Amino acid sequence: MTDPRGTPPSALIVDDEHDIRELLVLTLGRMGLRTETAATLAGARAQLAQSRYDLCLTDMRLPDGSGIELVAEITARHPNTPTAVITAFGNVEAAVDALKAGAFDFVSKPVDLNVLRGLVKHALELGQQRREQTAKMRAETGISRLSGDSAAMQALRATVAKVARSQAPIYIVGESGVGKELVARTIHAESSRAAGPFIPVNCGAIPAELMESEFFGHKKGSFTGAHVDKAGLFQAADGGTLFLDEIAELPLPMQVKLLRAIQEKSIRPVGASAEVPVDVRILSATHKDLSALVADGRFRHDLYYRINVIELRVPPLRERGDDLPQLAAGILARLSQVQRRPAPALGGGRPRRPARLP
Repeated sequence: MTDPRGTPPSALIVDDEHDIRELLVLTLGRMGLRTETAATLAGARAQLAQSRYDLCLTDMRLPDGSGIELVAEITARHPNTPTAVITAFGNVEAAVDALKAGAFDFVSKPVDLNVLRGLVKHALELGQQRREQTAKMRAETGISRLSGDSAAMQALRATVAKVARSQAPIYIVGESGVGKELVARTIHAESSRAAGPFIPVNCGAIPAELMESEFFGHKKGSFTGAHVDKAGLFQAADGGTLFLDEIAELPLPMQVKLLRAIQEKSIRPVGASAEVPVDVRILSATHKDLSALVADGRFRHDLYYRINVIELRVPPLRERGDDLPQLAAGILARLSQVQRRPAPALGGGRPRRPARLP
C-alpha cells in the first residue's frame, strides 16, 4: 500500500497502554503503513509538529488530557489528516462527542481488528481515492452542483466539504424541494466512500409490512412469496452510503430495528439465523420537525441521537434570492444539452425575488 507519492502511508498512534500501541503498530504495519507512537497528549503534539501523517488513532483518555482535545487540534491545524478515536466498550456518548469534534470514525475496546482494518482503509482513501471514478462522480454530483454565490450557499458548500471527510451520520434538514438528496449525493461523492454505492430510499414509500425485508433482506422460504434469497438495502449499500429520505415516516417498530443495525454495524435478514456485518454510512433527511416528533413520542430519542450527530440545514430558495440568475442559467444549460439546441440568453437586469405565497 503506497500513497500517490510512492511512499508508504503513515499513521500516528496515541495510547498510554503499551499493549494497545503494540497491537495497532503490528496490525497497521501488516497493512503496509509506517507507524509512529505517542503515549501522551504532549507527545502527540510534538510528533505532529515535526511530521505529517495520513491517519491518527488516539485513545479517548490520555494521562495529560483528552483524545477529544487532540481531535479538535488536528481538525483545526491538520484538516487533511483523518483522526479516529478508541473508546471504552459501550461509551457511545464519548464517541459521539469525538465525531462532533471532527473525528473521522471510532473503534471500541476490545479492538475488533476487522473493524480497525476497514476504518484504516476508509481513512486512507480520503487522500488516494480512485481518481477517475471520483472525478466522474464529482462532475455529475459534486460540490459544483450546489449552485449559488449567496452567503447561505457558500456556507453550505464549506460545511459539506468538511463533513464529507468524516464517517459520522449526518441529518439533513430542509423544506420539500430544497435539494436534500443532492446534498446527500454530494457528501457521498466527496467522501472516501465515493467509489462505493450510494443507495437512496424514500422511507415513506415502503409498506410497513415489507420494511424489514426491504432494509435487511430475506432468506428463501422465510415468508409467503419469498421464493429466492434477497439482499436488502443495507447490503446493497455495503462499502458506501445509505440515504434515508423522509426518515420521519418510519413506524416505531422499524425504528428499533434500524437503531440496532446502526449500533451493531450488522443486520439479520428475515429468516436468517446469523448476523451479516455491513459497512455503511448513514445519511438521513426529512422536511418534518424531528425533534417535535421525539417530544410527541412518535420518533425514538435514541435513534434521533444516533442519526443526528451532525445536522446540516439546506436553505430554501426564498433565502437565496441572489442565486436566481445562476440557477436559471444552469437549468437552461442542462435543458439545452438534453434537447441539443443553443441555450437562450437570459434578459438583462436582476430577476425579482419570487413572491411569497399567502
